[in-house]
Amino acid sequence: MAIITPFKAIRPAKDKVAHVVSNSYQSYSRKELNAELSFNPFTFLHILNPGYKYSKSVSGEERFQLVHNRYLEFLEENIFLKDAVDSFYLYEIEKKDFKCCGLFCGTSVEDYRNNVIKKHENTLQRREAMFADYLETVQFNAEPVLMTYTDNERIAAIIAEGKAKEPEYLFTTTDKVNHKLWVVSDPKTVQALQLAFKELDALYIADGHHRSASSNLLAKNLEDKNQNHDGSEPYNSFMSYLIPESEVRIFEFNRLVKSLNGLTKKEFLVKLDAVFRIENQGKLLYKPSKKHHFSMYLDGEFYSLYLRKKIYTFTDVLSELDTQILYKTILEPILGIQDLRKDKRIHYGYGKHNAMKMKDDIDKGKFTVGFGMVPITISEIKAIADAGLVMPPKSTYIEPKLRSGLAIYEL
Repeated sequence: MAIITPFKAIRPAKDKVAHVVSNSYQSYSRKELNAELSFNPFTFLHILNPGYKYSKSVSGEERFQLVHNRYLEFLEENIFLKDAVDSFYLYEIEKKDFKCCGLFCGTSVEDYRNNVIKKHENTLQRREAMFADYLETVQFNAEPVLMTYTDNERIAAIIAEGKAKEPEYLFTTTDKVNHKLWVVSDPKTVQALQLAFKELDALYIADGHHRSASSNLLAKNLEDKNQNHDGSEPYNSFMSYLIPESEVRIFEFNRLVKSLNGLTKKEFLVKLDAVFRIENQGKLLYKPSKKHHFSMYLDGEFYSLYLRKKIYTFTDVLSELDTQILYKTILEPILGIQDLRKDKRIHYGYGKHNAMKMKDDIDKGKFTVGFGMVPITISEIKAIADAGLVMPPKSTYIEPKLRSGLAIYEL
């Protein structure tokens, strides 16, 4: 039974929304970031990068406090406005080759703790604590956790009915993505959505494991401090964006490694031959086409690697995952990479054109060898989460990637 709650969102003024919303802070180059901050006074990046106002680099608690201050300024200047009624928010994203529509809502910390909200990635305690401290200081959440759920006819019908009305926002950003947002405040519709989601057994985190874990930690910290805690406080929920699993798009992360761990090319290929059937595919771009089938780029040539299933034993759903197979057969035993998160010899690339970028980076000498695979499926993600297992890091690159500053949840 999944619990979702409406909330009074802080949202951009209608005439400024296209100027306010931003991509994730990390996606901008320094040059792009400076240009946006210099020429767009409304961008949410001014809140995320508050030291720009004073031409100063800030970090830690000082930055957190200044983020809060910039946020208050956006409210004072009516760039942001607060809704008067608790609502859900339908949000549709459409670009040339992709379209999805989901729901901004509050999701339950209790559901997170009870595994109704299911995870498939580990989190780092240090990052959890840092982001929990950040949330407590800034007192708002502007980055929703992306979650998915099994396609449901009842939910789809309610969403379709909501989308039949005039959207509150209708705008296009400079990357040619179309955005629509509908405010769902009618009590009967709100209740219908809540009842429909209560019939679901689980929600699955697609992107945002650290954000959800930090919200859980924040709730625990504030609950411990609050002698009058009764469960109705805003910190008992965190903002999420829920979409049906059929509308999630998943890309693979390629692996690029800086050395062969002291092996010559021939020695490396001989070791691979024990676990894979290897075929040289030449210099033309080559990508794998099915599970347990990998591509490799080494010394100016592509290779196909077919797993020898009589050598490798499947013991559970994790062992069948291609990113786990690559780790257990090549990265760990042959290339000596134990920690996929911290080892500086390994790098991860994603995106539809990454096979070509992987080739270019290796040809330039930045890396020695690269590996590609087919994307992991939503069924595999769910199977891992249902089994209480954890994927290797950088197993999936998931769309949609949500804008910051479109809807804000106050704590």
